[in-house]
Amino acid sequence: MPAYRRILLKLSGEALGGAREFGLDPDHASAIAAEVAEAARTGVQFGIVVGGGNFFRGSRDASAQLERETVDRMGMLATVINAVAFADLLSQHGLSAEAMSAVAMDPLVQRFDRRKAIKALEAGRSVVFGGGTGNPYFSTDTAASLRAVEIGADLLAKATQVDGVYDKDPNKHPDAVRYEKISYAETLENNLGVMDAAAVALCRENAMPVRVFKLAEPGAVGRLASGENIGTLMT
Repeated sequence: MPAYRRILLKLSGEALGGAREFGLDPDHASAIAAEVAEAARTGVQFGIVVGGGNFFRGSRDASAQLERETVDRMGMLATVINAVAFADLLSQHGLSAEAMSAVAMDPLVQRFDRRKAIKALEAGRSVVFGGGTGNPYFSTDTAASLRAVEIGADLLAKATQVDGVYDKDPNKHPDAVRYEKISYAETLENNLGVMDAAAVALCRENAMPVRVFKLAEPGAVGRLASGENIGTLMT
């Protein structure tokens, strides 16, 4: 029996971009899709929120002449590209999947509908969510928290480049200490930066546990889905 009935997996655009500086790395993204598909075959239902940083990241790519709202809308479009692509890759690995967008983009992708998303998950299909929350000024972390609550996920799993939450940047500080478990309040008070404040607050208000784990570790998605204590649990 799987440890979870339903997981909301948050993937960054950079994770789907692999070693490329721009765009989707089909081989790298396909390998991630294969892991998700394998974990889903154990009976876990997967909703996936994707970022868009491999195509457009506002803080890095935006011109000073562009308004913040414009920049955020451009980022939303990038996430939809990734959602459509990742749903296709999941299907290629034998897991029926569909993409949904928080903003209307018919006929390219269907509009997010909570009831339809839950129905698809219960039917054994995965749903890849693009378009963020559909509103500017909110990150895809907040979108992941929102979708996790909306679909009734048992866990929000955030895939990162490090193996959990640390008291300081482990890439800069060799003495950084990893938390095995941390509270929402500690995360906010210590400004640990693993998720933005709005995302953490939404999870806290809805008692949504978050596990932060390193995606690059072999079999990480399957190990997480089986209930293995990897990364850091925020609760």
